[in-house]
Amino acid sequence: RLHSHDVRYGSGSGQQSVTGVSAADDGNSYWRGRGRPGAVCQRGTPVRCGQAIRLTHLGTGRNLHSHHFASPLSGNQEVSAFGEAGEGNYLDDWTVVCSGTYWVRDDEVRFQHTSTDVFLSVTGEQYGRPINGQKEVHGMATSSQNNYWKVMEGIFMQPSEAFKAERYHAEL
Repeated sequence: RLHSHDVRYGSGSGQQSVTGVSAADDGNSYWRGRGRPGAVCQRGTPVRCGQAIRLTHLGTGRNLHSHHFASPLSGNQEVSAFGEAGEGNYLDDWTVVCSGTYWVRDDEVRFQHTSTDVFLSVTGEQYGRPINGQKEVHGMATSSQNNYWKVMEGIFMQPSEAFKAERYHAEL
């Protein structure tokens, strides 16, 4: 599970750490999908494959972020949480990579950083103190089995009426 809390990296950017955890009851693993600044993103509108979004950590209000700093354990690209109250910068944008037209709740997806093209990934590197046992989340230049993600729980919004009409419209 994609996890974060207000523990900062001791190297690199010094921003809020983002890690991977396996605990299903972890309250710090909730993220809200949002549109990019200036993009209209109405509640209930499905996310298109290839659409750029932002993921905002519910507990701290910081956005999933990446930049050209080395990650602490693997030396891949650092992934952090950045900004305040959902406001950040262009390095908070991630493209949803999926098959089909829309991101389907039960399907695995990839997130590709729009500015640096790395994929959001988790491998086997584990931290010691103060986040003992949590796995490093980082950006990898190539797609692999380590960068598939799946929504495990959350609030499902019914598709908007406009979307239903578009999807189920039958031509004469």
